Amino acid sequence: MTKTVEKSAVGRLKSRPQFLFVREGERRKGPLFLLEVRDRQMPDEPPRVGFTVTKKHGNAVERNRMRRRLKEAVRLSAGFAMEPGHDYVVVARRDVLGAPFETLQAGLKDRITTRQKKHKQQHPAAPGKE
Repeated sequence: MTKTVEKSAVGRLKSRPQFLFVREGERRKGPLFLLEVRDRQMPDEPPRVGFTVTKKHGNAVERNRMRRRLKEAVRLSAGFAMEPGHDYVVVARRDVLGAPFETLQAGLKDRITTRQKKHKQQHPAAPGKE
């Protein structure tokens, strides 16, 4: 039995230097979480994602629940919207625990795609200004 890698396969950020690298990138704020995005300049590599839940948001059980909800939302829907060669860090807020799962999924997809659309719209206009 062979394992096929889908286009939507998303890698993981695991080390502190990887998280710190993404922190220097673009920040997209939302009511449930903060999304940090950075282009690695490697378009042939799959996107990578990491999750952060700080201790101020509850005890270990609650933080793990928040992290599991975010991971599942990325796995089910948001991973498809992530651009190859980009790193994403999802920084949870306390409201992730009580939010409906559909809202969480929609918020992630929206945050991931919002700047991409604006960025692509601005590119064609830039050469005309010169």
